[in-house]
Amino acid sequence: MSNFIQKERAQTSINIDKINAFLDPNHEKTEKLFREIVNDPILSTPKNFYDLTKAQQRELSARKIERLSAYIDNEDFDEFEERMVLLSIADPAVATRLAINIHLFGNAIKGNGTDDQIKYWLYERGTLKLRDIYGCFAMTELGHGSNVAQMQTRATYNPDRQTFTINTPDLKATKWWIGGAAHSSNHAVVYARLISKGEDYGVKPFVVQLRDKNFNLLPGVSIGDIGSKMGREAIDNGWIQFHNVEIPREYLLQKFTKIDADGTVHLTPLEQLSYSALLQGRVTMVLDSFRQGARFITISLRYAIGRQQFGTPQEENQIINYSLHQYRLVPYLALVYLLGPASQRVIADYNRILGELYAGKDIKKTIFDLKNLFVSSASLKSSNTWLTSQLIDESRQACGGHGYHAYSGLGRGFVDWSVQQTWEGDNNVLAINAGRSIIKYYQAGQKGAKLGVDFLYLTQKFDKNLKSDDLKSLIDIWSVLIIKVAQHALLIYNGDWESVSQERLLLSKAHSHRYLLETFYNRLQSGDVSGEEKTVLKSIYQLYSYYFIDKFAGSFLQFDVLDSSRLTHIQAEIKRILGDLRPHLVGLTDAFKYPDEIINSSLGGYNGDFYNNYFTDVTNNNGKGDKAPYLSILTDTLTRASKDELLSNSRSKSTLSKLGE
Repeated sequence: MSNFIQKERAQTSINIDKINAFLDPNHEKTEKLFREIVNDPILSTPKNFYDLTKAQQRELSARKIERLSAYIDNEDFDEFEERMVLLSIADPAVATRLAINIHLFGNAIKGNGTDDQIKYWLYERGTLKLRDIYGCFAMTELGHGSNVAQMQTRATYNPDRQTFTINTPDLKATKWWIGGAAHSSNHAVVYARLISKGEDYGVKPFVVQLRDKNFNLLPGVSIGDIGSKMGREAIDNGWIQFHNVEIPREYLLQKFTKIDADGTVHLTPLEQLSYSALLQGRVTMVLDSFRQGARFITISLRYAIGRQQFGTPQEENQIINYSLHQYRLVPYLALVYLLGPASQRVIADYNRILGELYAGKDIKKTIFDLKNLFVSSASLKSSNTWLTSQLIDESRQACGGHGYHAYSGLGRGFVDWSVQQTWEGDNNVLAINAGRSIIKYYQAGQKGAKLGVDFLYLTQKFDKNLKSDDLKSLIDIWSVLIIKVAQHALLIYNGDWESVSQERLLLSKAHSHRYLLETFYNRLQSGDVSGEEKTVLKSIYQLYSYYFIDKFAGSFLQFDVLDSSRLTHIQAEIKRILGDLRPHLVGLTDAFKYPDEIINSSLGGYNGDFYNNYFTDVTNNNGKGDKAPYLSILTDTLTRASKDELLSNSRSKSTLSKLGE
């Protein structure tokens, strides 16, 4: 067959090295880590990955974690974390299992523990080096997830023994979905209600040992596996129940809540910061959206370039040349491109703000910045994990029947990704909480209050006659929509935030789009890229904005931000830009510089020879003409007696003689 991918690659006029550097300022380090991962016989994901049973997946992930422990002993922590992120593109469950210990368990202690507690649990005991302690994060219960304040696990203080007794009072209070609990973890940060002197002080974090050094459950601790899930079966999610489990008073993490020996509890006004541990997961999921989105859009676009259907008898047409196919996929490529700089920005903000929080300097400013980060990270996490899920599913459908095959990587990718929309904050709950804050920020801004950098636009005035072709105006259009929706929400607000839930959801989504556009625009203006590469990146920026304006056309019309003639023009511009980007699609996917071992798809290989790749992968990992182990069932079915034979047998002389006796 003609290799269209190689042909178009040879004709690519853009410099993929320059675009890769624009997307990833740390590209040299990224390429180095990619090489190390794919050349490591244990870390590199095998071709039979999609055929493994749940037990095999868990064993493989354990072997990868064991292998990674050698790296964590010999490199700085930032490099190790980047290695985990890149490894997770092909095998997300491994990074999740590690992150449960290092990030969720570790950050819960960092965010809630005293300096001495942090030093002991994370460093002296070796948690951050994968030694001695392997922790889990026991927050979610069978009956409560997003509503953390109503968790029902109890931690009752015993002043005579200076201990807490941890109990699961009923079935709904069973800790559920706890990653690592089923097999891996020997300790947990348990969120439980602090009860002292008969008073309930609300949900607080406690360190609780689950297993001894031989991994036997400690007395009073009951744990089980929650069973099969949609995806990420390599993660050993479990349930936990506590029956009079006693822990020392010192195991309460006491940065924000302290308890005296006699049971007197001291709460601090900074207790609102105790959930900062959850923020890293949210900002990391924005980066995941970029990294995973790049993988899956590469698969579907490479397949679309190489696959031919219909056309003339002499030569069928590449399916990417159909305008509808371009409309289905290329806007998602634009989404991924805008997610690159945006994910880097929100992670940089997180590292700066959390560093300031742990240092304890200028707490007032830190709290102000942290509140803004809560809102932006909630909007970005919810909107972009939703959109990435749509990207993967559209990519699967765009690959037709072959996209349904496990070796495309798209089916497994979809189910593995789906959890991102509900863990560490259900997307709808996160989004409407962010939307409420945006309304409050708008209201405060109108009264002259200082707003964070991410929300300064809420205090500005904009020209109603925005030019949708001007790059800066493509940010301002979203700003105006947000302001008008916030105004409308305040007009119809009846004292119950539930009355404006739809408006809050819209505000969160619009803020995410604005954030991505503003960040990408600033990167374009920074001088990091020029020439034809900058022209192409501008087209990607415009396509992203136009496409989502069209998707939100009802809102833009309802709030009189754009009129129907402008929207008609925008729809025409989408078609024009799709045509402009068509010659660059191979280069724009190559610019991610993902090795085949990371993409791990029979349909998305760099060489473009996906028919041979696909056939070879299938025949190397599956039987050829083998007899089924259940063959006797099939043969019994096919050789069963016919109706006539049964009837004949029932009227035989032998049968009749029996009946006549």
